[in-house]
Amino acid sequence: MQPHPQTTERESVAQETIVAISTPPGRGGIGIVRLSGPHAVEIASRLVRLRAPMEHARARLAEVPDPDTGERLDEAMVTYFACPNSYTGEDLVEIAAHGSPVILEMLVRLALRSGARLARPGEFTERAFLAGRIDLTQAEAVRDLIEAQTLYQARIAAEQMGGALSRRVHPAKEKLVELIALLEAGIDFAEDDVEVTPDGEIVTRTDTISAELGALARSFEHGRMVHAGLRLAIVGRPNVGKSSLFNRLLERERAIVTASPGTTRDLVTERLSLGGIPLELVDTAGLRETSEEAETIGVRKSREVLAEADLVLVVVDGSVPLLDDELALIDSLVGRRALVAQNKCDLPPTNPVERPGKLDFADQSAENPAPAPPVSVRTSALTGEGVQQLRDALAEMIRNPAGESESGILTSLRHFEAVSAALAALDAAKAAVASKIPHEMVLLDLYAALRQLDSLTGETTADDILNRIFSTFCIGK
Repeated sequence: MQPHPQTTERESVAQETIVAISTPPGRGGIGIVRLSGPHAVEIASRLVRLRAPMEHARARLAEVPDPDTGERLDEAMVTYFACPNSYTGEDLVEIAAHGSPVILEMLVRLALRSGARLARPGEFTERAFLAGRIDLTQAEAVRDLIEAQTLYQARIAAEQMGGALSRRVHPAKEKLVELIALLEAGIDFAEDDVEVTPDGEIVTRTDTISAELGALARSFEHGRMVHAGLRLAIVGRPNVGKSSLFNRLLERERAIVTASPGTTRDLVTERLSLGGIPLELVDTAGLRETSEEAETIGVRKSREVLAEADLVLVVVDGSVPLLDDELALIDSLVGRRALVAQNKCDLPPTNPVERPGKLDFADQSAENPAPAPPVSVRTSALTGEGVQQLRDALAEMIRNPAGESESGILTSLRHFEAVSAALAALDAAKAAVASKIPHEMVLLDLYAALRQLDSLTGETTADDILNRIFSTFCIGK
């Protein structure tokens, strides 16, 4: 991988040695102070007393002396990674002492006095990017891995860190570069009998590239869920068991449950992992007309959450006939990701709401174009019957679409916008070819598509975008 082009300002910054605590704030068994830059070894040698000289990729035992008395304060393991074979591509030293904030902060202060500068958030990873050790998608995956809340999120981030997205984009980018080269040759060497690329071949090649990028763009729906999670609104009339079912799904008593209708007046939220996807459950106030001020506000909030939620769970009392407003609510959710929990199935049901349909709320086929209505699951929040089936039904709704690759999916809005812009530029190129516009103008659109693909990995990314990306990292990474 070639080093990323650097501005004069970034080149001067790279000459500085930076320092930061790389472990989370607070006390712990181990705390790590990390230094990176041309003077990392020199500064680290002033902070500790080494038992043996530093050697690349080897840990050395050292003492951490008191700066005032010279007495030993702590013991540490010091690991040195020589330029360019380090995470940042520079000389990098990690001092692993006991996780006392006092000791770690002292080491940082002494490093600053010795000429180091406090690292900005994400600056170690930024230097790795600028040194060509990783591309921008891999750098962003570092942040995603740190922020992962589920093992599935961590797996996807680890794949991205390994370059899965870059590898998936690469074939389409290579085909685009090849097409650009063909058109450039036809223009530049026309007098040398180099054949001009036929319009049909341009369209065919463009369609091939668009098909690959289109499949990548479609992965964003699932990638967004993996990255940000989903919100599930639990709605229904008062006293149908919404809060009890909410507690059952969480497997702990989170919401207050009483026999009196209208107990829940405000939104109660909690997070869980379902199929590796973070899911925010929202228990809402019962939907009904009321003159009581607090409950009225709660109902209004419930309707707002219902409108904005990614998933909806309608809870009804399966032991009594459905009311018209419940039927209207269920019918209004056709086409959305929604389920009906026919609760209180431990009581004799008098009005089952089983309805046909699969857990796929897109158009099924040309023969059956209508979206499927919400399916019903019989549950009992009291006994737990049907709760696992409800979990399975929810997991089915958020599953990865059949056949969609798990490797190299789009999890970032920035990535999705870049791929979408590349697709738009390719469509513009096809339209130009159809309109018999000269190939010089077609090339403008093809180059625009190439710039968008380059922006994924950071080859043409502006400094302000880099600053915005790395500023979201934690300090010390």
